[in-house]
Amino acid sequence: MSIETARQLRSRMTEAEKRLWSRIRYRQVTGARFRRQQAIGPWVVDFFCPAARLVIEVDGGQHVARADADLARTTWLAERGYRVIRFWNNDVLARTDAVVEEIARVLAEPRPDLRD
Repeated sequence: MSIETARQLRSRMTEAEKRLWSRIRYRQVTGARFRRQQAIGPWVVDFFCPAARLVIEVDGGQHVARADADLARTTWLAERGYRVIRFWNNDVLARTDAVVEEIARVLAEPRPDLRD
């Protein structure tokens, strides 16, 4: 996908994406810097932390029907060294603190492929 597509997606974020973005931007989670609607290869991911190669996806109901496509996307990213974590919209909206804590936990996990 193109950078223009990513720009359009940034302007049409869901309520769940907006809520999560308000909690992870400005290095609020373990000092990690995130980008939103980031193009990676043929995909645009919801949130991306380049330093940790962490992708965060916030999924709505439409993803139930796209489970195979999401699996292919996750596999493609994982094969290139990205970690992908997914949250449902309703979890982000109803349990925002727990979602942010899970992101912090994943960021704290050691990454042998990222050692100096």
